Amino acid sequence: MRIEFQEKPYDLLAVVVFSLLLVTAVALSGEGAVRIVLGLIFILFLPGYALIAALFPSGKSIDWIERIALGFGLSIAVTPLIGLILNYTPWGIRLEPIVASLTLFIFAMCGVAYLRRMKLPVEERLSLSMELGVPGWKKYSWLDKALTVGLVIAIVASLAVMVYAFTVPKTGERFTEFYILDANGTAGDYPTELTVGENGDLIIGVVNHEHSTTSYMIVEEMVEVNFVMNDTTGQEEPVEISRTRIGYDNISLDHDETWENPFSFSINDAGDFKVELLLFKDGGESEPYRSLHLWVEVTP
Repeated sequence: MRIEFQEKPYDLLAVVVFSLLLVTAVALSGEGAVRIVLGLIFILFLPGYALIAALFPSGKSIDWIERIALGFGLSIAVTPLIGLILNYTPWGIRLEPIVASLTLFIFAMCGVAYLRRMKLPVEERLSLSMELGVPGWKKYSWLDKALTVGLVIAIVASLAVMVYAFTVPKTGERFTEFYILDANGTAGDYPTELTVGENGDLIIGVVNHEHSTTSYMIVEEMVEVNFVMNDTTGQEEPVEISRTRIGYDNISLDHDETWENPFSFSINDAGDFKVELLLFKDGGESEPYRSLHLWVEVTP
């Protein structure tokens, strides 16, 4: 089978048609490896090839191996740049705006390439004449052979790495958020000054980012302290007088699930107290996984 063109820019027509087919296939294929592979072809080659066609309309500027290699290289440069521009628009970096922007870019570059190429004499236009089949390696120089083999290996390796990166989910950092808010759900108006018997209201929150269902126990304790001057540091330091458990909660959360619960306490004696909240994970009660505290001054 022989493929050749020079008078008509069939390569640009192929890029436009292939772009439309790929966008349609990606939209209809749903989630999975097929969508990823088609999307990678659309992202990693077509924008760069269209740009190279616009920049070098003549077939005498660069050869086909350079044209294809630059097509991959410029695609890798153009796609993040378009994403950066979209980040400062109301549409943001989402699938639909990125696909639409890349498609418009490819069409625009193909239009510029068509206009520039058609202004050239026919003999100077980009041309291709090839016979599909097993290549006759003997007629190529060792440099052309090395470049061709290297290009094929680079393309296959790039596609394999990208498919692996997109199909194999990465497990991010495992951690749990543990926080307290005031009664209004903000981090400002904490009940740090109370009178004897007055209620202090808080909201306790836990967010599971452990990438698995996790069980927690939250222990609420009231610690009475006495501030004593440290002669060495010259500062007052709290000394624990008594500790009382005033409540606990057992919860189980799925990954990325949030739990918030109101918590009220009151103190029947005047003095300095510390409301301490201890978070234990997966039944480990010997050492708290997270801890929070709130200093409270109680007056008569």
